[in-house]
Amino acid sequence: MNVFDGIEKKVGVQNLNFPLKGKYVAMLAPSFVVDFEYPSIISRLKALGFDKVVELTFGAKMVNREYQKQLKKSKKLLIASPCPGIVEIIKQKAPKYAKNLAQIDSPVTATGKICRKIYPNHKLVFISPCHYKKLEVANSKYIDYTIDYKQLNKLFVKFKVPKFKTKSHFDKFYNDYTKIYPVSGGLGKTAHLKGVIKQDEILVMDGLNNILKFLQNPDQKKRFLDILFCKGGCIGGPCISCKLSIPARRKKVLDYLEKSKDEDIPDAKKGVIDKAKGINFLRKV
Repeated sequence: MNVFDGIEKKVGVQNLNFPLKGKYVAMLAPSFVVDFEYPSIISRLKALGFDKVVELTFGAKMVNREYQKQLKKSKKLLIASPCPGIVEIIKQKAPKYAKNLAQIDSPVTATGKICRKIYPNHKLVFISPCHYKKLEVANSKYIDYTIDYKQLNKLFVKFKVPKFKTKSHFDKFYNDYTKIYPVSGGLGKTAHLKGVIKQDEILVMDGLNNILKFLQNPDQKKRFLDILFCKGGCIGGPCISCKLSIPARRKKVLDYLEKSKDEDIPDAKKGVIDKAKGINFLRKV
């Protein structure tokens, strides 16, 4: 049985009519570069009626700050919980480790909370590479709708949205280094954990079978499990159409990161912390 069977039914049909009428924010995970060109994707989304287009990178930055805090104050095993697939499978297949799941928002939820503050009169739409993330959003009070990459591509075809050549930028709270979040190990590499935890205490792993096998006989020296459900991380998500190998997809994300470092983006503040002031990024997993 496919591990994603039944997930789509739980998500349900999203009641969105395109082109959109009203104020909507498109929330993109950095894995989008595997399927879509940057910066063309921003103009294409605005052609569908989105008023704002943001990336999850600032939400990821705020999430990282919480991982730092928890790893500093506790020596017990902490399992990263940005991936809703990991959360669900651990609860089902390895329930004794459920107590070790980080009680911290995912970048999706964190970005939703930030957008609620910055754009209080907009509806929020998450564009997802994964069925489990769609299920997370469907159960969220912070995000209104979700569509996946395959559905988005069909919309571009249906409405004959071209690949614009104009230069576009994400709206507000732009940030660069957390663009590698969708790659296996991206959380650990961007959370500035040097001096917080030893490198040999971190386990980076992806792929459901690998993770379940490890949890059957875990290495007791590990304090932090930076794990993702799909092989390669979110770049291996089931809603991605790209036929490239995982290493080739990873290169796309890394190239995107390098390109973004040299961009001069008007009005961007590199994810100023004050924009998230007063927001609680903890949750009950």
